[in-house]
Amino acid sequence: MTRARAIGGFLLSGLLATGLFPLPAAAADDAALAADRPTHANFERERASHEARHVADWVVHAGDNHASGNRGLPFVIVDKKEAKVFVFDARGRLHAAAPALLGQARGDVAVPGIGDRALSKILPGEKTTPAGRFVAALGGNMRGEDVLWVDYDGAVSMHRVLTTNLKERRLQRLATATPLDNRISYGCINIPAKFYENVVRPAFSGTYGIVYVLPETRPAHEVFASYDVGERARIEAASRPAPALAAQD
Repeated sequence: MTRARAIGGFLLSGLLATGLFPLPAAAADDAALAADRPTHANFERERASHEARHVADWVVHAGDNHASGNRGLPFVIVDKKEAKVFVFDARGRLHAAAPALLGQARGDVAVPGIGDRALSKILPGEKTTPAGRFVAALGGNMRGEDVLWVDYDGAVSMHRVLTTNLKERRLQRLATATPLDNRISYGCINIPAKFYENVVRPAFSGTYGIVYVLPETRPAHEVFASYDVGERARIEAASRPAPALAAQD
């Protein structure tokens, strides 16, 4: 959870203004692109919670991962309750999923100014992984490693699992079948090294994307103003006028 202003800060805060990571090319006809957009995320055969599917479907249906001009961006769902990360392409097709280690403390809001504090000054109850929608991009940290910066101001990144403190048993925690022992970090999202290198880094290479961190203290729809895609479709279908009956001879 350590932030590097000279490295990571420059890359993340400046990439949009400088064009370092340009958006994917815009479609000539935005209306046609919207019509071609899938209505649900494709999880393949990956197990996922109801909340993860709800948010991913809404992202795809609403085009929430699209910037101006309806240009699609890769996106990530971080399910804190299940301690699991899902990486999708711009059209909502799952690249892969993996377990994750998260902030030690339960909670969805970062303490103001925590990104500027030394790790030794962060109290146990302040080690949270904040929930929300974050514009994320690759950058560097103080260890000289590339990471995916999720919330730069809060010093939260997604990176290869740290193994420097053997007492924390982070690799073993990732390998267990239960999410109950996956709360150990200061707030950063630790994932398997191969998953970061083979899935996350390629997905965000040359572009930026959106990371949705699901809440654990309140419903997801309160955080994202999301809606149930199936219910929305039923309401829209019911609101359409009935077709006129053809006259009978």
